[in-house]
Amino acid sequence: MRSHLWNPESSQGVAALQGSYYAVSGLWPIASIGTFQLVTGRKHDLWLVKTVGLLIATIGSVLMLSARREETSTEIATLGIASAAAIAGIDLIYYANGVLRWVYLVDAAMETAIVGGWARALARGRGR
Repeated sequence: MRSHLWNPESSQGVAALQGSYYAVSGLWPIASIGTFQLVTGRKHDLWLVKTVGLLIATIGSVLMLSARREETSTEIATLGIASAAAIAGIDLIYYANGVLRWVYLVDAAMETAIVGGWARALARGRGR
């Protein structure tokens, strides 16, 4: 295995970790909508939950592929940072409005850590 692939201080490491998290969390409602709703709360539009899940899993697969190929370009970093920031924002706004359960605060913390990981890796200039 490549030295930077799972190193959270490299851009490849951040891409691999974020990609893995997104693949698992994105495919969860596809694999088991019942357990997904048990943890996150009842959803009305299951087609929308599954659509968002597949989009998140798609982002994850692109991030994992870039990490594996050691090609974490500016575009890949932007995808990672922007998607994590967007998801964290949605988590926080809709939790504050009483729409989402507290478990979404855990996801918001994960997304914030991902943004921080990208910032740290890019500042160090590793993995490119």
